[in-house]
Amino acid sequence: MIFNKVSIGEVVTLRQGFAINKNTKHHMSDEPTDLHLLRIGDMKDGSYSIYVKDTIPAHFIANEDDIIYTRTGQVGLVFRKQHGVIHNNCFSVTPQNEDVLDRGFLFYVLQTKEFYEEANSKASGAAQPDLPHGAFNSISIPIPDIDIQRKISNILKSYDDLIENNQKQIKLLEEAAQRLYKEWFVDLRFPGYEKTEIIDGVPVGWKKEKLVKIADIKAGGDKPEEYSNNKTRENSIPIYANGTEKEGLFGYTNKPVIADESVTISARGTVGCVFLRRTPYVPIVRLLSVIPYEVSAVYLYYCLSNEQFERNGTSQQQITVPMVKDKLILIADKETVRLFVQKVIGNINKKDVLTEQCKLLKEARDRLLPKLMNGEIEI
Repeated sequence: MIFNKVSIGEVVTLRQGFAINKNTKHHMSDEPTDLHLLRIGDMKDGSYSIYVKDTIPAHFIANEDDIIYTRTGQVGLVFRKQHGVIHNNCFSVTPQNEDVLDRGFLFYVLQTKEFYEEANSKASGAAQPDLPHGAFNSISIPIPDIDIQRKISNILKSYDDLIENNQKQIKLLEEAAQRLYKEWFVDLRFPGYEKTEIIDGVPVGWKKEKLVKIADIKAGGDKPEEYSNNKTRENSIPIYANGTEKEGLFGYTNKPVIADESVTISARGTVGCVFLRRTPYVPIVRLLSVIPYEVSAVYLYYCLSNEQFERNGTSQQQITVPMVKDKLILIADKETVRLFVQKVIGNINKKDVLTEQCKLLKEARDRLLPKLMNGEIEI
């Protein structure tokens, strides 16, 4: 089946994001508000740090049904289910008539490889690619019958719903483990605390050690000379480029740099995100790897997850090895650490299973997407 095509500008309306400058700074807030500033990096990793006052004009505010498209810097990323103020490096894309173009179908059309590649080919600027409204509006998209659009949207949405449900479960499992860590090692309500003397905030038998004394800290290096964008039998070791919520998977190679259980810290851009790595991997430029000598990597992960990291840099904040090596880490006695790891390891194992399910669902959805959009599969 061949679908008719039209220029997307004939069927959608674009709304530009909010520009921060000397004339608009009075809308920014130093305190948290109900309105996040929806920058590209923040939407990617779900970490929002800049807030806007409710004085902002309503047309800059995105609701969960709005589709947000990135147009400057990283062209062609698509988001929805966001609430906040759309940044100037994005615009919202809205169907002019939902009896002609279904909103859910539009969301998936914008994610096709064909649309992404054409949008990037039309983006101007060398150092900072930018996609003008006119160039975006000139890109053609398929417009099947509205009933077919809705069926396609529902098929793809069923995958996203499963992924979202898994992600919610992952979040709940992580929150439960974090609460236990805080109870035992921050509030010091660990098993047997009633009978344990605490001196200067440290229980007897525990100690504070500099991170460099308990772990090998390595900055990520250059990407391997040989790597693949797809996992194969020959190339099965993941390469990570950053530690954001998406985990920054760069590609695959055949030789690990870090073979042991370890912790990674996002060192540039969105800094301070901490991840537990349980399998061999290769870290590159935006990561610090922390490989414990004796203490459990699981315990160290929760320790570092609850730390605040100093940062330097203005336009591009970053964390370096010298900035973290002297950070004091509270090391509990071996039995308390063992009991804690025993308590949380089930949550970690469940998270790993759900994360792998999310990956497989995304791969299945992404294989199906172009076939549905090209009419290769009868609906």
